Amino acid sequence: MYQHFERGMGARGAAARQEWTEMLDRYKASYPELVVEIDHMQRRLLPAGWDKNLPVFPAYAKGMAGREASGKVLNILAQNIPWFLGGSADLGPSNKTLLTYPGAGDFQADNLHGKNLHYGIREHAMAATVNGLSLSKIRAFGATFFIFSDYARPAMRLAALMELPAIFVFTHDAMGDGEDGPTHQPVEHLASLRAIPGLVTLRPADANEVVEAYRYIMQLRHEPAVLVLSRQPLPTLDRGKYAAASGVAQGAYVLADAPGGAPEVILIASGSEVSLAVHAHETLSAAGVRSRVVSMPSWEIFDRQSQEYRDRVLPPGVTARISIEQASTFGWERYVGSAGRMVGMKTFGASAPLKELQTRFGFEPDAVCAIAKQMLTKG
Repeated sequence: MYQHFERGMGARGAAARQEWTEMLDRYKASYPELVVEIDHMQRRLLPAGWDKNLPVFPAYAKGMAGREASGKVLNILAQNIPWFLGGSADLGPSNKTLLTYPGAGDFQADNLHGKNLHYGIREHAMAATVNGLSLSKIRAFGATFFIFSDYARPAMRLAALMELPAIFVFTHDAMGDGEDGPTHQPVEHLASLRAIPGLVTLRPADANEVVEAYRYIMQLRHEPAVLVLSRQPLPTLDRGKYAAASGVAQGAYVLADAPGGAPEVILIASGSEVSLAVHAHETLSAAGVRSRVVSMPSWEIFDRQSQEYRDRVLPPGVTARISIEQASTFGWERYVGSAGRMVGMKTFGASAPLKELQTRFGFEPDAVCAIAKQMLTKG
């Protein structure tokens, strides 16, 4: 009986496969360009020219918020990649994830061509939906405030477990919310996401690092990625004076250095604190202290680099190291070592204007310079 069943199933399976092959051949003849797209989708490849017209932002002291740069990049990618779409958990205008180019539209029952997904205030359901879309080979993203990543965590963990190239965009990444207070100021979230195996987390320092972060993320085929972005404007660094933002692809890179590349102290930072480190570096240099600034948008990517590269960025012989990040210091000891210092959050935030918060919690160039000089004096 079982042999008869298996023979019957085998015959029906062969017939179905033949029918599928014939249908696909007819489709190829009628829609050759769409067949290429389907093939790219199934293999999680990107179309030719997927990154054309990505912006290069000029140096600008007042700068641009990470979320704003992200919005500009998303609108270009969505036009270049037909199967790229996404949206926000009811925070599109705040996350800057709305796709506004002509023809983008909203995905609805009467408009299946729309690129904007409106998830509603459902962070977990949003992340789960992004996973489902990723399983269908669509490149999808979901967005919300970083503090609400807690609600999405189970689905994000599942994305890592299933090796899905899902994209999660989080804005309002630190104390830039100011008066919104500690309920909206993520502290432990970076450390907790970095602890998830297989999840790539990036916190870019300026608009051009945002571009390069997306360039890296879009080429992932089997890993989910988290992009952590600022609410407030960040100075757009002068890439003629400092290193190119393409260093994001290595997870960390030497942004500014002492003459000859022989630093006495290394300042390591991510996101909004990188410009703070650059300011401290310039002050230290003027005082005759040889310092290096390392922009480290992603621990996971940096840890994948060769030992030779990692030692070039963080020379083992330089033990005077300071990490600077508006988040829990948990985990930073792996990069600063036992002799290093960590400028970070050991409490929750507070409700006050951003500048007052930066002063209260020590996120100021003068405070960093004082720590550096103290370390070198003790040394």
